[in-house]
Amino acid sequence: MNNEPLSTPKRVRFVELSAKTLRALADGDLAGGSAEAGVALDEHFVGERARWIFGYRADQLAKDPSAAPWITRAAVSEPDGVVVGDAGFHGPPDEAGMVEVGYTVVPGYRRQGYARAMLRALLARAAAEPGVRTVRARIGSDNTASLASIDGFGFTQVGEQGNERDGLTIIFEVPADAIQAR
Repeated sequence: MNNEPLSTPKRVRFVELSAKTLRALADGDLAGGSAEAGVALDEHFVGERARWIFGYRADQLAKDPSAAPWITRAAVSEPDGVVVGDAGFHGPPDEAGMVEVGYTVVPGYRRQGYARAMLRALLARAAAEPGVRTVRARIGSDNTASLASIDGFGFTQVGEQGNERDGLTIIFEVPADAIQAR
């Protein structure tokens, strides 16, 4: 019998990343983005991929400020207050009531349960919204960590898509009412 204590599930809270914060990060201004967000963001937030994503999200907010409650936020570990990643939805629910989740864990905090904590919080948020009927996740077929992270949350594979640049992506969905039942 294993006498090691069971690990406590990680907990996160989300801090909004305003359009101004997102634009600072997209421009590579980590100090300005951190100051605007009110939390110390990691260098990961100004990496090449993150800068592209945050620029895209800043443009999204410029076009539709009402999307702010749905898009990328900094994920802060509780109770220690360290930023461990970012997470959110790609936008508000579409006409069919579908939202798509996205999350990234800062490299130094990977494989510690933070992706599952972020996903748990995102799913609770989606399930609490009357306009959400389905939550989607798209994961690269070679991203074993994310594939493992969604396990146990009720997602079902509903399709695949691929291209030469990104490779094969697997599409998963879970009905919002199935989330509420958990």
